[in-house]
Amino acid sequence: MTGTQAFIEWMEQRYTVVMTAERRALAELDAGKIDAYNAAMKEKATLLAAMDHDAAALVAAVEDPALRDAATHALHRFSNSARNSLRIGSVFYMSALLYPDDHKAGEPDNLRLFIDGLRAGRLED
Repeated sequence: MTGTQAFIEWMEQRYTVVMTAERRALAELDAGKIDAYNAAMKEKATLLAAMDHDAAALVAAVEDPALRDAATHALHRFSNSARNSLRIGSVFYMSALLYPDDHKAGEPDNLRLFIDGLRAGRLED
């Protein structure tokens, strides 16, 4: 397995965990369990906040220097946004992580687009 493939596999695993936390949060909200919703959104944000640190060694092993640099910058942006949401304690901000302002239901989120870009060997920086 190449360094790029290992990084993509790790990203897919992290994506699954992040989206599981988000789905759990939405289910809690539907059930009227606000504290549980807040806790699950905080879990989502915490996972994203740690992503750049957790993936550092994997990103360093990405063979293509341009892809490695773009991935580093993208991970930093994802993690910084999540750290900001945690710092200010805004559950609304946590819920909006990964989604552009004009996001429509059924469209891929920004993390999915990032992973798809990795698979295609191209990322916009």
